[in-house]
Amino acid sequence: MTTGKKVARRKLSLLDLATELGNVSKACKIMGYSRQQFYEIRRNFQTYGSEGLLDRFPGPKGPHPNRVDEHVEDAILAYSLSNPTHGPLRVAQNLVLSGIQVSSGGVRGVWNRHNLLTRNERLLRLERTVREQSLELSDAQVRLLERFSPEFRDRHIEAEHTGSLVAVDTFLVGSLKGVGRVYLQSVIDCHSRYAFGRLYTSKLPVTAVHVLNEDVLPFFEEHSARIVTILSDNGREFCGRPDRHPYELFLQLEGIEHRTTKVRRPQSNGFVERLHRTLLDEHFRIQGRQKWYESVEEMQTDLDGYFRHYNHERPHQGRNMNGRTPYTVFLEGLFPSKESEADEDMEAA
Repeated sequence: MTTGKKVARRKLSLLDLATELGNVSKACKIMGYSRQQFYEIRRNFQTYGSEGLLDRFPGPKGPHPNRVDEHVEDAILAYSLSNPTHGPLRVAQNLVLSGIQVSSGGVRGVWNRHNLLTRNERLLRLERTVREQSLELSDAQVRLLERFSPEFRDRHIEAEHTGSLVAVDTFLVGSLKGVGRVYLQSVIDCHSRYAFGRLYTSKLPVTAVHVLNEDVLPFFEEHSARIVTILSDNGREFCGRPDRHPYELFLQLEGIEHRTTKVRRPQSNGFVERLHRTLLDEHFRIQGRQKWYESVEEMQTDLDGYFRHYNHERPHQGRNMNGRTPYTVFLEGLFPSKESEADEDMEAA
């Protein structure tokens, strides 16, 4: 028996006891009710019968009379799925322009019933819908998910073969007394994680070109490979007028495509960021406590030794690495590169 039925049976016992004793006050004292409660119970029993003995909570039963219509609610949910960061007022105004009359309070009421009051909850709903229904995202939705979702923010860059995508960046290592700031021009092949690095006392287009011309391109040519695309941020050492900027001109002469990350979003260049964290944890912070450097050349000598270990001896557990060294993956990635070039030539023919 439910609690409501037990209460209804007790109320009925109160009415029976009062009839049997002929004394309302004595019956209420025995059953633990007040006279006011007794008369209210008797009035409900006389009006509604046995149903009147059940607790009747105030307010409308079922949907509230002021709730928006079902088709309006569906329109609000559909709009919030396409534009999860729009506020209630903006949603209401756009729906009014579409011929659907609704207030901002009505939008919030729909969100409240579906647990979508916060922007994060609406973005999570968009992610779930994409995952469950294979929804095709628009460019605006992709940008929003890249901004707010860790899963989209940390997704990997795809590089099919060695040299298909090479990431570059400038990293401030620290300062030397009497020398000044020391910058690292780092380069990493996104397919194999094979990395290069050279230290400079300034970050200029000339230094960015120098590390490519002296270290990177000769190594690729030695293995009969070529760089297809270079990915950089929007720093002044990498970007400028294509007809004047030294770095842009150098890439044009070498036939290399130049791609850049979004403005103020350098974290999308995740391969270089992970390389810098590894260099800090495994090399710079350790060597800085063991040795006192007096010149950039000394730092470069130790850095070259670490890169030999990093590229040829250190196993990597990143995506598609499976405990292999970057040099091993670099060599294995050369064969798909040649096959893909042959396929491209055949398609062009």
